[in-house]
Amino acid sequence: MQPLTVDPRTESNPADAQLEELFRVHGRDVFKTAFRVTGSESDAEDVVQTVFLRLLANRHAGRVRRDEAGAYLRRAATNAALDCLRRRKTRAGVALDDAPPQAMADEMPSPERQASGAGMRRALRDGLSKLNPRAAEAFVMRHLEGLSNGEVAAVLGTSAPVVAVTLHRARKSLQKHLTSTLG
Repeated sequence: MQPLTVDPRTESNPADAQLEELFRVHGRDVFKTAFRVTGSESDAEDVVQTVFLRLLANRHAGRVRRDEAGAYLRRAATNAALDCLRRRKTRAGVALDDAPPQAMADEMPSPERQASGAGMRRALRDGLSKLNPRAAEAFVMRHLEGLSNGEVAAVLGTSAPVVAVTLHRARKSLQKHLTSTLG
């Protein structure tokens, strides 16, 4: 519950030192979160830059507590990535997950299966961009980041039952969107 420490070599600007420490410790996780949402390395890199520039511009780095930094930055990355999706709906990307599921590890998926998976990912990204921000954020944290409902509730500052209801509604909305989009 104590603020981030400052490196004595950079005492001249403690905010820069705190931002640098946040980036060093959490930058990779921010990238992973953004990549899972956007499906694009370049978009994920843009999101990382956006998150840390916003911290710098708003002078939030010095106010982020060590025990809350990961959750705060994950939430900021999710929001920035969803903003990116809303801006770039028509652009195709890569998989939401790091590796596409395959029946057998040494078997390459057929072109039809690859095309179907890419269409599903595009439709899911489009559906996420149409959800209200809180529902999209909860869905991403639960289903793409793998957090439990309790962990999502802690990050969002609400209760687990509220998260469960929000996720149920988000899944229903996404299911309707995917059904209408993919048939």
